Amino acid sequence: MSGILYVVATPIGNLADASPRALDALRAADLVACEDTRTSRTLLACHGIAARTLALHQHNERAASAKLLAALREGKNIALVSDAGTPAVSDPGAFLIEAAHRAGVRVIPLPGPSAAITALSAAGFAAGQFLFAGFLPPARGARRKALEALDLPYPVVFYEAPHRVREALEDLLARFGAAREIVIARELTKKFEEIARLPLGEAQAWLEAQPHRQQGEFVLVLAPGAEKRPAAGMDAARVLGLLLEALPASEAARLAARITGAPRNALYKMALELSK
Repeated sequence: MSGILYVVATPIGNLADASPRALDALRAADLVACEDTRTSRTLLACHGIAARTLALHQHNERAASAKLLAALREGKNIALVSDAGTPAVSDPGAFLIEAAHRAGVRVIPLPGPSAAITALSAAGFAAGQFLFAGFLPPARGARRKALEALDLPYPVVFYEAPHRVREALEDLLARFGAAREIVIARELTKKFEEIARLPLGEAQAWLEAQPHRQQGEFVLVLAPGAEKRPAAGMDAARVLGLLLEALPASEAARLAARITGAPRNALYKMALELSK
């Protein structure tokens, strides 16, 4: 019989947020796979847990996963944790979890803290869905290009590093305008936690008002944009047909989508059919 892989969510700041079930799994595990063993040992020591640990991070994920999978096949139970929050969500762990599934090993998630969900819950944007975009590209050009696709009619959640948060807010302002609201959540669940909801035009001033506000862990929640609807009376098929007289299918679909507001993918499929 193979062991069980427990995917254990751990506190994002306040160590008291560890659930009793998560602590039980950490106590019972034969091995705890940690993003950083030093960070995880602080949590384990706080709760009096003496556990064998093994590092599994972005630089050794494949090699460490092979060792852990072998241990699972030997019948050992393993608890997978990240430095904070839920493993495999913008953190290492997905490779091991996939390997466990493929090997027929039972995977049991223990739900708990997530910085993205914590920030979204405190944002106050009413929506039936949201997009978790993780970390934006660090290079400014790539970041601005990524933002082009994120003007959506529901909230978008980003993670950002403290040394890039100013530039990220500048790029959000340039792309979405001063009136669009943003929630800046820093140091969630920690002593100096701050959550501010304000227009993008005021975000830089808020960030610069106190020196400490550019430190710590950040989650940004962008307010929903206006839902895009096709222009009244605009016949997307007719516009597409006219454009196809002079342009290839992909370019005609792109321009027709911009003119009418109709979905580009649907227009491209239509363009291919019309081109035949």
